[in-house]
Amino acid sequence: MSTCSSVSRDSAEPVSGTAATARTWLLLEQPGPWGAKALTSSHLDPALGRALEAGAKDTGVRIVLIRRPGRHADRRMPAARRVYAAHTVPGNVWLHGATISDPGQLLDLDFAALGRGEHRSFDAVLGGRPHDGEPLALVCTNGKRDRCCALLGRPLAAELATSGVEGVWEVTHLGGHRFSPTVLVLPYGYAYGRAEAHTLKEVLHGAREGRIVVEGCRGSSAWERPGQAAELAVRARTGEDAAEALSVVRTVGAAPRWEVTVAHADGRHWQVEVAQGAALPPRPESCGAAVLGSPARMDVVAVREVRVTTALAS
Repeated sequence: MSTCSSVSRDSAEPVSGTAATARTWLLLEQPGPWGAKALTSSHLDPALGRALEAGAKDTGVRIVLIRRPGRHADRRMPAARRVYAAHTVPGNVWLHGATISDPGQLLDLDFAALGRGEHRSFDAVLGGRPHDGEPLALVCTNGKRDRCCALLGRPLAAELATSGVEGVWEVTHLGGHRFSPTVLVLPYGYAYGRAEAHTLKEVLHGAREGRIVVEGCRGSSAWERPGQAAELAVRARTGEDAAEALSVVRTVGAAPRWEVTVAHADGRHWQVEVAQGAALPPRPESCGAAVLGSPARMDVVAVREVRVTTALAS
């Protein structure tokens, strides 16, 4: 039986420029089953979930639930939960963690400040500290959103965990079900599609050293989709793999065409022309979709290095 992920894979749909966007990720451990909208359909108090959604709206913060890989017993009240916050914008990348007993404490966070890249409220309210362990690998496994995430994501998370990879969590939603298994790697915020255990281990090894693996990468969550595609195109062209070397400093235009300026920390600049196309033939964008669609794809048309004065001219 075909699935949204098998159709996408068979048609060689490109993954570049498809990552979820979030300057800051807020991760809350919530064991037990998850529903399609996990913040309000899990064993987390739905009123708290709605309040968290409202608090984070339009701040650049994306809240997801996480749990350890394995069987998910119907436990309701864990005594202690891990919470993480990660800011993904180059030049100010950080990952902090905390252990809490009451998830309601998250309502005291300054979400706007978190979205700007300030971690003071996370540390003060939750007793957060810089994460000194391995990079986090968040594998989307929420079968209530799409069966591909469960069928492909859960085995991947389990394989990584049983092989001794640290920092592996299941996560509720990363978008792009048709690219399952999908994985987000923190602190740098790069997402990967059609992930396999051996390639993901290389990705995590690179992240430990501050390097980005471009193969299979959907993009950095710090940027909008045209910027994701543009930044990856510059990495592919130059071979630059340092995690915080490149930034998207300007995006001009609107669908279906943008001109994106990508800057290197050493002062170099590139102008990247990105065009929005449609993935054809029509296919299910998720296994739960009632109708066929032609999902948007980001196609890089041109990459050219420019003088700084030209790149930043109005």
